[in-house]
Amino acid sequence: MQVLVRSDHHIEASLDFMTTIGKRVEEKIKRFEDHLTRVEVHLSDEHAHKGGTLDKRCLIEARSKGRDPVLVSQNADHLEKAIEGAICKLSTALERDISKIRTH
Repeated sequence: MQVLVRSDHHIEASLDFMTTIGKRVEEKIKRFEDHLTRVEVHLSDEHAHKGGTLDKRCLIEARSKGRDPVLVSQNADHLEKAIEGAICKLSTALERDISKIRTH
């Protein structure tokens, strides 16, 4: 399973920060890695430098083997909150998606 982390040009993120996010995602969804080929994490600031509430967004796309991708997103006032929320949503969504496979 490959985890890619990308950000728009409004997010100032170091390579270490991006690597840490990738590791957090891998850690949280490790139990699903046999079912996934790639996970893409997209970080963005929807209002750029204007500020505002809930303008930081984390969108995660998990590509399953032979199934449709699973997409989740979370908006928050801080990037860390958006990331944590999206990672939790992804884990829940994958659990539901994988349980469908097991029941068929």
